[in-house]
Amino acid sequence: MLVELAIGDAYGAGFEYADPDYVTRHNTLAGYVRNPVHPRLEPGRYTDDAQMTLALAELLVSGEPWTREAVAEAFVTAFHRDPREGYARGFHAFLGAVRTGEEFLARIRPGSDKSGAAMRASPLGLLPTPADVLHHTDVQARVTHDTPGGVAAARAAALAVHHCHHGLGPVASVGAWVADRLGSPVWAEPWRGPVGSKGVACARAALTALAAGRTLSGVLRACVAFTGDVDTVATIALAAASRSAEIVPDLPRALVDGLENGAYGRDHLAAVDAQLR
Repeated sequence: MLVELAIGDAYGAGFEYADPDYVTRHNTLAGYVRNPVHPRLEPGRYTDDAQMTLALAELLVSGEPWTREAVAEAFVTAFHRDPREGYARGFHAFLGAVRTGEEFLARIRPGSDKSGAAMRASPLGLLPTPADVLHHTDVQARVTHDTPGGVAAARAAALAVHHCHHGLGPVASVGAWVADRLGSPVWAEPWRGPVGSKGVACARAALTALAAGRTLSGVLRACVAFTGDVDTVATIALAAASRSAEIVPDLPRALVDGLENGAYGRDHLAAVDAQLR
């Protein structure tokens, strides 16, 4: 799951907020592309979406108590050992300025309803029960996105993984299942059009692509075709899709081999992923 979501993140990063014509021409899965809006993002490198997901996955497999303090410490550690592009400018500066989880919590203003809590929640969907998933998801979400929209989007992203991983119904029913768990019909409503930065929008678009998916490559192309904040959409959707027995794991070799493989790249992601299962 971690390798697949990192591929979704890195591939989507090449198209984030790019012109729709550019997306149409280059969304072929032939390889990673350089984002014309954010040229500093290196093709094949994942962004904050996968880095923060990795931080939570490592905390989960460590067996340490799941607390706000531990979550914040995991975020700080992941960033400082491997600084990278892709974070919002203000949050990037914030992470660079704090050195401990305690300092993080003392200085953060967790009033955002954007997609940050949703983009990183996927590993929590592997937990045994929906109650476990929701508890762990809420703790991590409220560290940075303590708003109704921020928390709900994170819950939807994690529950989508839970539905697929535990085979709780056809993948086409994932939106309806999430809607039932969260008590809101919005999650069963297909998303159409460009995706903005709000967490609910990103999670809904991911659920839409996932529900219609038959292959990982098809899900990935569908995520990017929305245009807008597509790296986050692809991160959420590919995480869940990779855990579905219905969805064929056919990501092109060019994307697998082209994913960065430094100290915290493809091999490290795969090793942590193996511990999650």
